[in-house]
Amino acid sequence: MKWTISQTQDIDTCLTLRRTVFIEEQNVSEADEVDGRDAEALHVLATVDGKPLGCARILIVGDVAKIGRVCVLQEARGTGMGAAIIRSCLDVARAQAGVIRAVLGAQTHALAFYEKLGFAAFGSVYDDAGIPHRDMGRVL
Repeated sequence: MKWTISQTQDIDTCLTLRRTVFIEEQNVSEADEVDGRDAEALHVLATVDGKPLGCARILIVGDVAKIGRVCVLQEARGTGMGAAIIRSCLDVARAQAGVIRAVLGAQTHALAFYEKLGFAAFGSVYDDAGIPHRDMGRVL
């Protein structure tokens, strides 16, 4: 599977992908998923032959890039697309003036996935939209 990943202004497409993964598959409430922060975020979109299959967003808070809303449609899972999306997010974060660290809230089942990408867990497990999460971070 050959994908293209780039920064995008197409928030609607990202919201559609996130609706499929988080609201429909993982039963996250719309109130939890749509938090009103997308307009202030940077977005990354992954496509294959023009078809959107994954995305993520990055919120810049001071010198930290908070990566979130990372999702890949079921048909593209296991292909390496998720890791490529995270690497793209790290590249976007590095390009922001003064940003030196990336953090994210990982679903606990995905901790090893993020560890392979250089993230280390910190803090305790917490509930986010009914799903156990743990914070992770890494230096850019």
